Amino acid sequence: MKNQNNLNIITKNPESPLTSNMDPQIWSKLPPEILENVLSFLPLKTFMSLRSTCKGFWPLIFSPSFISKHSPSSSPFSSFLLLSHPQFRTHFPLYDCNLQTWRNISLSFSDSLHSSPPSFTTTLVSSGGLFCLTDSLSCSLLVCNLLAKSKRKIQYPNFNLHIEHLTFVSTPKGYFIFILSSESSSNNAYLYESNSKVESWRKFNGFDPILSDNPHQQGVYFKGGLYFATPEPFSVVYFDLENGKWERPVCDLPNQLTFVRLVSMNDDDDGDYDGKKLFLIGGVGSNGISRSIKLWELSEEGTNWVEIQSLPDLMCRKFVSVCYHNYEHVYCFWHEGMICICCYTWPEILYYLVSRRTWHWLPRCSSLALKCSCGFKWFSFVPKLYAQV
Repeated sequence: MKNQNNLNIITKNPESPLTSNMDPQIWSKLPPEILENVLSFLPLKTFMSLRSTCKGFWPLIFSPSFISKHSPSSSPFSSFLLLSHPQFRTHFPLYDCNLQTWRNISLSFSDSLHSSPPSFTTTLVSSGGLFCLTDSLSCSLLVCNLLAKSKRKIQYPNFNLHIEHLTFVSTPKGYFIFILSSESSSNNAYLYESNSKVESWRKFNGFDPILSDNPHQQGVYFKGGLYFATPEPFSVVYFDLENGKWERPVCDLPNQLTFVRLVSMNDDDDGDYDGKKLFLIGGVGSNGISRSIKLWELSEEGTNWVEIQSLPDLMCRKFVSVCYHNYEHVYCFWHEGMICICCYTWPEILYYLVSRRTWHWLPRCSSLALKCSCGFKWFSFVPKLYAQV
């Protein structure tokens, strides 16, 4: 028999060695996504041999269910580091992490979305295969999947909103947007979840505005909360997404820190996207001068920070010199097994390869002018065709 997608469906009766047709009323009413999920459990060899028997099998190769079950990772595409800079006003150069080279192609929001980018974009953030842009003129956010050429416009919680901090996190089930803002004499936090039953903003009490000192650093998603590092006096706070409350972890930070940044390991290859590990990157020194840069990992018990690596001397000197001890320009993020440490005033990325426990510099983009001095903003871009906006 055939269902709505013109696929022949047969099953085997456990009481008989002969195959028999399943009840047409059952299969014909199955939603396409459920049918795709059922068929994706077929062995790959069997599935490929069946393609010639029905035209409906051909497009199923590109369905989310098939790709997720038969691809070696959650994304069948290369992963990229994307560079935003005032020199490139309409496109973004791409560094291919699989090939370890800059690609001759670049990414354009206008071309991918068949429309102009927001009229006055103040903030651009990314997570997984999605991007989130702010448009202050229309008081809205634009969430887009450039690969699928899809987008969604989300209005601000209110028209008087002044965004001081924006965190955007995509998950296998959707994404959430977290905003810190100041309104009159109060600070507020807003949370938007795309996979909730009611897709609307929830309002909570905000935190000290000191959290918004670094506009380049997002909050870090780890075990159901968003973690933030504050400027001096350094501390770590987190926002519990379940109960909407601000908390402080019980463990103390390492001594003699000159700056603090947080990164969480959040690859979702095994379906667990709740943040497997939480890392702390910090300068160690005195009077605001870093003598070394170290990497710590939060213990499983969450009671102390365990030092795991120290940046080699020569690399440390270079990094400290390029940021001129202005650590507000330093921001970090996770990208496919790499901890990326970036400076808004420097065109290279310093990264730590977790699997090999080694440090490296990402080569400079050759299309950049030699005298470019600031405005370097990097993003993790892992294309996912079926990431929903």
